[in-house]
Amino acid sequence: MRSNSGRNSSGNNGGSRGGNSSGRGGKSGGRGNYRGAGNNRDDKQQGSGRPKRPRPEERLYDVGPNASKEGPKSGRGASARGGAKGGPKRGQDQGRGRTAPSRSREYETRAEERNRERYAGKPAAKLPKTFPGAEQEGERLQKVLARAGYGSRRACEELVDEARVEVNGEIVMEQGLRVDTEKDEIKVDGLTVATQSYQFFSLNKPVGVVSTMEDNEGRQCLGDYVQNRETRLFHVGRLDTETEGVILLTNHGELAHRLTHPKYGVKKVYLAHLVGPIPRDLGKRLKDGIELEDGYARADHFRVVEQTGKNYLVEVTLHEGRKHIVRRMLAEAGFPVDKLVRVAFGPITLGDQKSGWLRRLSNTEVGMLMQEVDL
Repeated sequence: MRSNSGRNSSGNNGGSRGGNSSGRGGKSGGRGNYRGAGNNRDDKQQGSGRPKRPRPEERLYDVGPNASKEGPKSGRGASARGGAKGGPKRGQDQGRGRTAPSRSREYETRAEERNRERYAGKPAAKLPKTFPGAEQEGERLQKVLARAGYGSRRACEELVDEARVEVNGEIVMEQGLRVDTEKDEIKVDGLTVATQSYQFFSLNKPVGVVSTMEDNEGRQCLGDYVQNRETRLFHVGRLDTETEGVILLTNHGELAHRLTHPKYGVKKVYLAHLVGPIPRDLGKRLKDGIELEDGYARADHFRVVEQTGKNYLVEVTLHEGRKHIVRRMLAEAGFPVDKLVRVAFGPITLGDQKSGWLRRLSNTEVGMLMQEVDL
C-alpha cells in the first residue's frame, strides 16, 4: 500500500509539475505570440463581430501606380490622400508639369498697339471723388502751417481752435479750410506766414568780407558762406568791408526790396568805438542832421553805451542806408570811427551770434520782418 501511494503521489506530483511547467511555457508562449504576428487575434475579432483590422503589411493605399479605384481600405488612406501624411490631393496630380505656352515679345507688342489704337480717340475717364472736399482746390490750412514750421498738424489745428490764425484778414473759426499759398495771405498771431519755399538767414559778417555773393578779385565774400545751398540767395543791403555785424540773406525778392527801400524806414542799430572826449551835444547834432556831399543825414537815436577814459562806445540808430553813412556822419562831426558793428537790422538782433556764423531765422522773426514792411 505504501508503494502505491508513493507512486501515486509521485505521479501526481510529477503531473502537477508538468502542468505548471506547461503553464509557464504557455505564458512564455503567449508573450511570444503577442509580440509577433502569429497570435489568434484575428480569430477573436471575427468571433466578437467587430470589423477586422488589417495588419500594416496588408493595408492598401490609393496612391502610386497600383492605387485602388475604390479608395483606401483603411483609415490611414485618407491621410495618404492628402492629410497629415502629405499625400497628394485628388486632381492636383493631373496635368502636373504642364505649363501654358509663353507668348513672344512680338505678339505682346502688337497686342499693346491694338489696345492703344482702340482707346486713342476716347476721352479720359473721370474718376469719382472718394473723399469729402476733393472737388475743392488748394491745400488744407493746417498742412500749410505745419510745413511752414509751426509744429505738427495737430498743433496747427489747436492754433485754429484758439482763433490765432487769419486768412485774408478773417479769423478762421473751423477746421478743414483750404487755402491757395500763391494768393491767400495767412497770419498767425498777426504775423504773416511765409508759405512758399522761402529761406531767411542772418549772418554775422566778419571784418574783411565783401558784401557781394561773388567777387571777381577772389576776395572772401558772402557767397562763400552759402555755397552748399540749393536755392540761390542774395543779401539784403550792404555792409562796408571793414564793418562787421548783422546782414540778412534770403531768396524772397519782395521782402528784400522793401527792407532796403527808404519808404518803409527799417531801422538799423550800430555800435561805434570813438576816441573822446565827446561833447554833450553830439547826439543833438546827429539828430538835427549832418551835411554830407550827397545831402543831409540824420540819426534817429544816439546814446553813449560805455566810457573808459577817453574811449567811448556809442550807439547810433538810423533808417537810411547810404554808403558809409555812419562813418561819414561821425567823421564829419569830428570823431572818426575805429570800429563799427551793426547789432540789429529791424527786429533781427545780433545777440550772442559769433563772427562768421550763419543761422536760420525763426518763423516769428520772419513774421516780424514782414510786419515791418507791411507784407
